[in-house]
Amino acid sequence: MSDLQNKVALVTGSGRGIGKAIAIAYAKAGAHLALSARSTDQLNQTAEEIQALGQKTVIVPADVTDVNQVKILADKIRETFGRLDILVNNAGGGIERSLILESDPDLWIKDVTVNCTSAYLVTRALLPLMIESGGGKIINVGSGMGHRPGPNSSAYHVRKAGMWMFTQCLSEEVWEHGIDVNELIPGPVATDLTDGRMKVGGPPPFAPSEHVKTPEDVTPLALYLATQPNGGPTGQSFSLTRRPI
Repeated sequence: MSDLQNKVALVTGSGRGIGKAIAIAYAKAGAHLALSARSTDQLNQTAEEIQALGQKTVIVPADVTDVNQVKILADKIRETFGRLDILVNNAGGGIERSLILESDPDLWIKDVTVNCTSAYLVTRALLPLMIESGGGKIINVGSGMGHRPGPNSSAYHVRKAGMWMFTQCLSEEVWEHGIDVNELIPGPVATDLTDGRMKVGGPPPFAPSEHVKTPEDVTPLALYLATQPNGGPTGQSFSLTRRPI
């Protein structure tokens, strides 16, 4: 594949799981990669696989909830590549899963910050470079839980609802710059975060119609969104789930 030949992509949370799988898929399609996560060791592993494909990569360990670290990330991408064509806001993780009444306020706020505010900070820092590059694609990894309410895990519902609204608002602001913004909903995926609760190929505990995917199963949709022509869909939600979102 060469659909992304010589494009430059940033994937946050690319040290493992869905982020790593997307980064490698983009490299196979011809893209150069900027990789960011908190774990340097995991980023190095992803970078080695991408470099083995003959693609250029730069790793920037960062806490993407920290404004200063995000600025360093943006500066490093500008210095290394001089452009950015694709941004995948994937960083996140489950932190507070309690009932609202029983929840820890610090953990609840941290949960929303890690998953939603981080996408805002990274996007805000990289938009100038994307505009200078002539436009591109922003893909926000969301969840069906951001489209509906439910008991327990209110922080997860709220943060993903925020990601969906952020996607829609951003799409209205940047289309004139040739930037398309869409949400990717993976559905249930077996990752480190779901270890012990989900088995590949089987149903997750909350939806018998679903089957649990591998991170690599998410990459065809990520490639589809990254390779749409200019003026393609924007402000939309694309889902791999097997039930209404």
